[in-house]
Amino acid sequence: MTKETNALDRVGLLPADRSFLDKIIGDIGLLADLCRADLLIACNDRGGRLFVVAQARPHSATSLYAESVVDQPLPANDAEPHWWERTLSPFSVHTVSVRGASVARQFYPIWGVGGNVIAYVVKDAYWLQYERHRRRSRVFQLALHAFTLMVTRGELRGAESLTPFGEHDGVMYVSTDRRILYMSGIAAELYRNLGYRDSLIGRRLSELDTVDHQIASRAINEREAIQLQKEEHGRIYIHKAVPVRWQAWYQGTLRAPKQGSLTSRSRGAFIMVHDATERLRTEAELASRMSLLHEVHHRVKNNLQMIASITRMQARRAQQVETRQLLEETVNRIMSVAVVHEFLSQNEKGVISLNDVARRILAQVQQGLIPPEQQIVLRVEGPSIWLPADKATRCTLIINELVQNAIEHGMAGVSRGTIVVELVDHGDKAAIIVKDDGQGLPEGFALTTHANLGLQIVNNMVERDLSGAFSISMAGGETKAVVDFPK
Repeated sequence: MTKETNALDRVGLLPADRSFLDKIIGDIGLLADLCRADLLIACNDRGGRLFVVAQARPHSATSLYAESVVDQPLPANDAEPHWWERTLSPFSVHTVSVRGASVARQFYPIWGVGGNVIAYVVKDAYWLQYERHRRRSRVFQLALHAFTLMVTRGELRGAESLTPFGEHDGVMYVSTDRRILYMSGIAAELYRNLGYRDSLIGRRLSELDTVDHQIASRAINEREAIQLQKEEHGRIYIHKAVPVRWQAWYQGTLRAPKQGSLTSRSRGAFIMVHDATERLRTEAELASRMSLLHEVHHRVKNNLQMIASITRMQARRAQQVETRQLLEETVNRIMSVAVVHEFLSQNEKGVISLNDVARRILAQVQQGLIPPEQQIVLRVEGPSIWLPADKATRCTLIINELVQNAIEHGMAGVSRGTIVVELVDHGDKAAIIVKDDGQGLPEGFALTTHANLGLQIVNNMVERDLSGAFSISMAGGETKAVVDFPK
């Protein structure tokens, strides 16, 4: 259950009001981006004080709040309950202090189905950012004001289909007859890159060789937000359009309108433009390289499997038991590395789940090293620990060596037993523990003097490659090999 859900449960709204408020919560992200301000939705608690039930941080400006303030009292709540009901306008600007910063705060009421205020959209912006907004075109300010009211009425549709509006995106405002009335400096620069050197203010969208006229018409006529991507003059632009509708119901009074008594009328549309050229080309190049890398890992895996097959054939033809055993151990080492390359050939992130790899290793060991008459149970325990490829490769070899060692020495001459590979996540560190209930360690065993080749390989890899520590001990009839290492 999310913080927003917990916070809304405290309000005790009617189902219809709850559904309406959920709709607005889903739309304020886009509004926060266009306002370049933090938006909070606040409700009154039983004591009449405001607390936050939802928030949206802007992608287009630095947020005031580095952490979530949902389900907390409204920051710097200097306003008394229902303060705006005693003012001439619900949109007065108040100065509050938030974490030592001077903040311009505005309240917008959200009316429920019964004609009562059920919540407020609280717009918080640094005063410097607010002053910059005040110096912008009056046309843009009025359009943004109308759009804000439209969002609080729940009239915005399709916002969930839009990508965020970022700080390097351009915005313009067009009237109902598709004439450009406002264009930000960034938007002007983006259109200059398309060959439009002169000012576009006052021109109709139909005069531009872009998709803007098409999406603006759809947004205005269908009353729904829309987004299209198109390559234009060698650039890949993402165009978004959202309708702006006006309902001047308050006209000096702060009484709620009767539901359905007034209908909004179209005022125009915002068009947002994002140059996605470099990002999409980089993503395409990265996808191509990743595809090539996956193919390399796939081929390496196949080559390793072929080498393992040849080595296994040699093991079967070996006359001496010791030679056959060494070759079979070599096959398992080769297959352990092949497992890592197999996972990398299927994984786009370049990280591997140690839990998945350990299970594959145990399956290979079960099939290749344990004779049918021996009832040895192999088991993996613990969470999925994700590691980069280089560490995962070494951990795979370590698990293989420790399990092989447990089978060859701990389980030698034993008809049944259990070997457990336990993975432990310590946050920034991890541990691999291999336990068996076999014969145990020889009396007087010391890792520094009695380690066989497999344990020497493990010790060297742990200390040299993983910067970790390796120990092996026996307690309670159980042999335990422990590898601790930083992730």
